Amino acid sequence: MRRVVFNQKGGVGKSSIATNLAAISADRGLRTLIIDLDPQCNTTQYLLGKNITSTADNDIGVFFAQTLSFRGRNRRKLKDFVLSTPFKNLDLIAANPELGDIMSQLESKHKIYKLRDGIASLQGYDAIYIDTPPAFNFYSMSALIAADSCLIPFDCDEFSRQALYTLMENVDETRSDHNEDLDVEGIVVNQFQPRASLPQRIIQELRDEKLPILDAFISSSIKMRESHDQSLPLIHAFPKHKLTQEFVALFDLLHPGFGVAPVASELATGTEAS
Repeated sequence: MRRVVFNQKGGVGKSSIATNLAAISADRGLRTLIIDLDPQCNTTQYLLGKNITSTADNDIGVFFAQTLSFRGRNRRKLKDFVLSTPFKNLDLIAANPELGDIMSQLESKHKIYKLRDGIASLQGYDAIYIDTPPAFNFYSMSALIAADSCLIPFDCDEFSRQALYTLMENVDETRSDHNEDLDVEGIVVNQFQPRASLPQRIIQELRDEKLPILDAFISSSIKMRESHDQSLPLIHAFPKHKLTQEFVALFDLLHPGFGVAPVASELATGTEAS
């Protein structure tokens, strides 16, 4: 399973959703890889924290940069860029802020299928998650071409709603032109406020329009920021918290019949704080 988490609007929780679903996948015993394609490197920082400096010359930017060279004989394969994280069963291919510097060269040299081919050469993973930049550009298109399925984070406001229509058109066009097997698994409602009337109305209207809103909402909580600050995904930082269980419910919705309860990590604190 190769799943891309994509929205061309920023601040909708792509990195948080991708990282926490990947962490739950790994905690369930699945050998899991997450690929960070965002020059902001949020997923990389989330998982590695202060150890992010260890990714120098061993990140996805170097993988793409080497494809611009004619010296193909010395090119490293995608597997050579895989890093271990502190979490069992969870590996990472890190991002680099310099990704943006080479994007125009990659586009002009038509390297759009390099990620797909690199992922196809990987072995031993049960699940691969791809985090994308907040734009419909070379890297997000590369991810959509490489993936089996797409999750779309969505904040319940009118600006996000209008952007969603454009996003769906871009995904449909990418499917038609490059990856006919790409499946839109659904739209993940993030930062959900159950007592507010606007989110309820927008969700219902989108459902009336036959858009694939998933029945597992992610609430707004300070625990997400604390999780980022600790460089611990929720399943390890706050395994019993409501927010964590919402992510578990989302994972279970995406994997019906998996039927295995999360395993308590050695790194888990077990707090029940609100």
